[in-house]
Amino acid sequence: MDAQQFLAEFGQIANAPGGVTRLRELVLQLAIVGRLAAQAKTDTPVDETLAAAAVERAAYESKFGLRATRHHPPLDTAPFTIPDHWRWVRLEQLALYLQRGKGPKYAERGAVSVVSQKCVRWSGFDITLSRFIDDDSIDSYGEERILREGDLLWNSTGTGTAGRVAIVRGVTENQAVADSHVTVVRLANCLPRYIWCVIASPWVQARIHPMHPDSLVSGTTQQVELATSTARALAVPCPTVEEQERIVVKVDELMALCDQLEKQQQDRRELQNALRQANLQALAGAQGPYELQTSWKRLQASFGFLFSEPADVDDVIAELKNLAVRGVLVKASRSAADLARVRTDCSALRSEYIANGLMRRQKLVGMAENDMTYPEHWVVAAFDEVAVVIGGVTKGRDLRGKQVVVCPYLAVANVQRGYFKLEGLKSIEIAEDELPKYLVHAGDLLITEGGDWDKVGRTAIWQGGVENCLHQNHVFKARVPSEKLLRAWVELVFNSGIGRDYFAGASKQTTNLASINMTQLRSFPLPIPPVEEQLRILDALAALSDLCEKWRRQLKHKRDLASLFAMASIASLTGIGIEQNEDTSVKAPQTDDEVA
Repeated sequence: MDAQQFLAEFGQIANAPGGVTRLRELVLQLAIVGRLAAQAKTDTPVDETLAAAAVERAAYESKFGLRATRHHPPLDTAPFTIPDHWRWVRLEQLALYLQRGKGPKYAERGAVSVVSQKCVRWSGFDITLSRFIDDDSIDSYGEERILREGDLLWNSTGTGTAGRVAIVRGVTENQAVADSHVTVVRLANCLPRYIWCVIASPWVQARIHPMHPDSLVSGTTQQVELATSTARALAVPCPTVEEQERIVVKVDELMALCDQLEKQQQDRRELQNALRQANLQALAGAQGPYELQTSWKRLQASFGFLFSEPADVDDVIAELKNLAVRGVLVKASRSAADLARVRTDCSALRSEYIANGLMRRQKLVGMAENDMTYPEHWVVAAFDEVAVVIGGVTKGRDLRGKQVVVCPYLAVANVQRGYFKLEGLKSIEIAEDELPKYLVHAGDLLITEGGDWDKVGRTAIWQGGVENCLHQNHVFKARVPSEKLLRAWVELVFNSGIGRDYFAGASKQTTNLASINMTQLRSFPLPIPPVEEQLRILDALAALSDLCEKWRRQLKHKRDLASLFAMASIASLTGIGIEQNEDTSVKAPQTDDEVA
């Protein structure tokens, strides 16, 4: 590897999305192509090492009465170029023993632990996650199945778990065995850490996917399987044993540097987040359009320092919504909100619904306590005064003897903040005469009753497009009939920080769930500006949000380009092109806890 080239490429790799992961991949790729260490004249030739391994393997198989290994044919082509003094071999040529573990008979306690895929982590071997086998079944295990210090464990089943590899460390004699989902690789005279580097390299890990053109696994993307014969036949670039030692030392040294770099990047990210929040607080503290314009220009000027992830822009959009609901985005109107007209229009619609049997007569709900401050010419009213709120249809009702129809319905999962997810829309039976009550019309506000605490009060305006669509009882429907109160304004208020804080505070919460009832929704203290000011605020917010989305696209484009450049740099430095896309992504070694 050209040191100058590496230094030139280092920055763009390190700062690309997942840059440190890319550097770890680069280290492993350089290790297995012979770029991290040099040959020494005193090194034992690889052919001698292979011959010695064959002798050791034969003796091992004889000692434990194992069937002699039937080797795969020699490799006819080299997967990529390696140093002349290296050899391409199959993994079985380096192993004394290579076999799947055995299906255990579990027990609550026992003398021997059984190691599962949970114990095989990218961060290392963790026997604390093991279980026990029944003491009565220990005699059914051959001595060769007892795990030894230095054994390689290679997860062999399951999407997301297959491919992980770890070295057994810290086990005592006769302490543990592997279950049938883990392949045990016991090496003859090669270093386990070097073979770990080969298996953990992106060249191998990219192939732990059934869609890869040179896949190592069978099955589907939902459930993959690494066969023992495939593990045996794995092509391994084999250097001298002494060079393996030098490579491993260099790998560990570079991985430690990657860990340091990752920590520095995390610290920098935390500092960036704090700086961005400080700027957003200045934005949030604006008392009028002029102060807002000043803070906004400051935010724009510092964009490159404050934002690095597309998701960072969400913070700005959320704060703009809060400013909009406080009346800071535009100059105040000279006229006042026409609350009397809004109330009259709503009362007329409610009377119509009561007369047509679409709802029962209800006593108006009073407004909840409100400590928010809004412009003086705005009014604040209980939502019940300005909208007709109707509950949804309940599943599982007794409909015997009734004429029924089957209709699609909106559940909580379908109603997002400001939009709908209509994939997999479910259907429900309903009495035909109840259809008018539960039908959703274009312009209706749909508001979620509950779910996770942050989902309560999620609101979107139905635009139509699904015939005879209903709403479930966990989704409230609200109709705002007055031209003096825009539905888009109500949606904005409910989805803003002000709305979210109200719903979170009013909801009934358990450990993981929260919900509001209809009374709490109807008593929501809704701020209402004059209608022409509502329009100007929504237009101003849309313009600023469009600019934010432009920022988001720029950040995404920058990250995508950086990722492509990083992959191209790695291919250039290693001489190996690793195909990566959404279907065949590399599962690079991590230091985090993995989900088993």
